[in-house]
Amino acid sequence: MTDQTALHYTEEHEWIAIDGDVATIGITDYAAEKLGDVVFVELPAAGTTVTEGTVVGEIESTKSVGELFAPVSGEVVEANQTVVDSPELVNSDPFGEGWLIKVNASSLPKFLTHAEYRALVGE
Repeated sequence: MTDQTALHYTEEHEWIAIDGDVATIGITDYAAEKLGDVVFVELPAAGTTVTEGTVVGEIESTKSVGELFAPVSGEVVEANQTVVDSPELVNSDPFGEGWLIKVNASSLPKFLTHAEYRALVGE
C-alpha cells in the first residue's frame, strides 16, 4: 500500500505520486466511496497530451458517473489497463493497483498535502 501522507492531492479528490517527471494519478478512497461500486473506467491512451484542469476520463459507478480531471499537464505515458478491465480495483485498492494514469508532467502546480486534503473532506 502506498504511503498516503507522501502523496499530493487535489480538491477534485485525486491523488498524485511524483517520481521524477512522472506523475502517477488516481482517485482517493473518499472519492471511491462516494462513487459507490465502480463498474466502468475510461482513460486516455498513452501518447495523449493532457492539460491541467481538463476532463481526461470517466469513472462510472452503480450510483453516478464521475469525470477524471488532469491535475497536471503533459503526455500520458501509461494508462492502467488493469483498472479498465477490472474497474472494481478503484474501490478495493484506490492507492495501489487502482491507480489510473501516469503523465510525464511538464510542470507541477501547487497541490494539497495529506493533512490539507483530509481537512477538506472532514476527516
